[in-house]
Amino acid sequence: MGYVAVKGGTQAIEESIKRLKYERLHKEQVLETGQIEGGMRGLIDQVMSESSLYDEKLAALAIKQAEGNPEEAVFLLRAYRSTLPRKYCSKIIETGDMKVERRISASFKDIPGGQILGATTDYTHRLLDFNLMKETEETVREWLSAYALENSPNIEQQHAPDLVLPKVLDYLRKEGLIPPLENNDSEPDDVTRESLEFPSSRSQRLQILTRGETGAVTSLAYAVIRGYGALHPTVGELRVGSLPINIEHPNEAGSDEDEYYIGEIKATEAEMLMPFMAEKEKGKKELEFEIGYGLCFGQNETKAIAMGILDNCLEHPDNSFPSHNEEFVLLHIDSVESTGFISHLKMPHYVTFQSKLDSVRKTKAVNAEEREEVQAYE
Repeated sequence: MGYVAVKGGTQAIEESIKRLKYERLHKEQVLETGQIEGGMRGLIDQVMSESSLYDEKLAALAIKQAEGNPEEAVFLLRAYRSTLPRKYCSKIIETGDMKVERRISASFKDIPGGQILGATTDYTHRLLDFNLMKETEETVREWLSAYALENSPNIEQQHAPDLVLPKVLDYLRKEGLIPPLENNDSEPDDVTRESLEFPSSRSQRLQILTRGETGAVTSLAYAVIRGYGALHPTVGELRVGSLPINIEHPNEAGSDEDEYYIGEIKATEAEMLMPFMAEKEKGKKELEFEIGYGLCFGQNETKAIAMGILDNCLEHPDNSFPSHNEEFVLLHIDSVESTGFISHLKMPHYVTFQSKLDSVRKTKAVNAEEREEVQAYE
């Protein structure tokens, strides 16, 4: 449930809305949505992921309207999403078909296709770059021209249509070191159409995790690693790239020849390796690995990794740790739900508070009378 203000003094509300617009415009700087889309890639990806709507232009518009507040932007975009018809469902997307831009493994040094660092801040110095304050469109064009001349062969290779790399964990499956993939032809649950119920299915958990507020998902996963959970994972493979989207012909369902390619989405996928001691025959124990899975829109690697950690936690309920409690995790990571409930405390609570205040006054009055009686008796 998302809480919003629904009534109040009409004139006061109109003036409040005007003041809100004034605060956005009073410095006389118009921020174009194209500038947000081109220069705030991380925020765009975060808002799209938490909104469950892949549209960079609309995400930029929501960010502008929300004045950069990601929770408000997500609220706006989810509200808009709820008005859209769903005309088609895509075919199952095989992430092995991803056109890879970035791909690393913390578990193996040498992986088929190699480690591809791609675009990341992982190796940068976290120092303010004051040169950005002097950046102009002319200096940007000059830099891009120089970069294109220097890296033209590499750029062509990175955008080659056949840059599809094998999954790292498939090699472990071939060795029998991790369990094989299960074939599940059942249609996944959709929490945007049916309310979440407990116990939840894995498809529901994954959907809520990928829609979860990035900071909340990351914080809970961090708590798991610090000891408020039973896991210490390793990144088996992390990949960022474009996934092709296909739909079936409405009149020729089931035929691969009549499916249509409608575009692609950028996504981040994380497959986490979780060591555990498995019980064997005659009381013996062996070290084995399980998988935690994370996938989200755009390039949001921290969230995908954290999602993989919590996915595995929720596969193994344990009341000793809140991070293994699906109700605790899934009901507290949604930005619209949590922000809305906290924000509703700003709404009038006059009646309930006055009743509490009356109770406090009566209690204090009774206690004062009792103290006077005791003093008189003494």
